[in-house]
Amino acid sequence: MKVKKLDHIGIITTALEEVLPVYTELLGLECHGEETLPGGEAKTVFIPCGDVELELLAATSPDSQTAQYFKSKGPGIDHFALEVEDINEAVEYLKSKGVKMVDQVPRPGAGGSMIAFISPEDAGGISLELCEKPKN
Repeated sequence: MKVKKLDHIGIITTALEEVLPVYTELLGLECHGEETLPGGEAKTVFIPCGDVELELLAATSPDSQTAQYFKSKGPGIDHFALEVEDINEAVEYLKSKGVKMVDQVPRPGAGGSMIAFISPEDAGGISLELCEKPKN
């Protein structure tokens, strides 16, 4: 398994339009266009910040998994994402080492990426995403 870099930090928010001005107007950062995640449960925007991006997430409906998480935890850091060279290889490697995976099989993520989450109980209590960017 080859980890390439820390790709992004996911931040869960109440509503994108409420927090985006903090990053764009006050901090002068630019954001990528808004996108609804595959499955439709959340909207997201990515904000480049040096070598890492910030991903702002907001639920699209009050009964979505994202909304339920927000109700229990509140706003703040949701996850860290590591870019890997080959997501399928990474998932199989981790499973072979006994690591519990939230996603047994990689699934579509934002921006055409394939993603898989490691169970927080096997990642020191952290929500840790693995992602493979689409090949250009």
